[in-house]
Amino acid sequence: MDADRLRDLLAEFKRGALGEDEVLQRLRTLPFEDIGFAKVDHHRSLRRGMPEVIYGEGKTVEQITGIAEKIVAHQANLLVTRCNAEAAAALAARFPDGAYNEQGRVFWLEVSPREGQGYVLVITAGTTDIPAAEEAAVTAALWGCQVDRVYDVGVAGVHRLMAYQSLIEAADVIIVAAGMEGALASVVASMVRAPVIALPTSVGYGASFGGLAALLGMMTSCAAGVTVVNIDNGFGAGCAAAAIVARAHELARDLARAEKEAR
Repeated sequence: MDADRLRDLLAEFKRGALGEDEVLQRLRTLPFEDIGFAKVDHHRSLRRGMPEVIYGEGKTVEQITGIAEKIVAHQANLLVTRCNAEAAAALAARFPDGAYNEQGRVFWLEVSPREGQGYVLVITAGTTDIPAAEEAAVTAALWGCQVDRVYDVGVAGVHRLMAYQSLIEAADVIIVAAGMEGALASVVASMVRAPVIALPTSVGYGASFGGLAALLGMMTSCAAGVTVVNIDNGFGAGCAAAAIVARAHELARDLARAEKEAR
């Protein structure tokens, strides 16, 4: 249940298309629905603009599909992160219109298409960074962003990055996924005015410490204003990008409405 759907529900009640009992039935599971092993937060879209997302790792297939059914029943977009092949197959059987991104290990179903809200560019330093980047890209796209990808343009051959300068300059938000020393985020942030979200990945030899070196390098970036999410947290990076562009979209819409009313 998001703000637009709630407005529609109230409008239907106001004009008599829905009775009081039916409205109460639809609102019954707000703010959450207790299904025993999980308490599904149907109120999250109203609070945050994004529905609850299922973190698949550590959950059984039955738990994942059970939560997914409750989310979809409330007409919310479905996203399952860290979704293995077995769970993806079960979800695909239950929701044939859904899709599975094997590299990013994400399953999603667009129930309520969202208005295009901004342009997000996802960049990786190397090919091995793609799984985290795909998790970020799918997340941002499901929340209404236009998403492009530029992969394998790290600082070991930084001339490759420069070939995509026009895309980089056009983006509203840029997500940079990199392992090793994580230097690419600083390079990209030095080129643009757009917010840069650094996504450290657990890629690299021993002294990279499973992504800790990239995380610390990004956090101590000499490029001002770089935002850093946790190691391999593509979902977090995608959410942050979507929240930034959604808020900008809302402000532009409100400004346009105010200007129209002032005329």
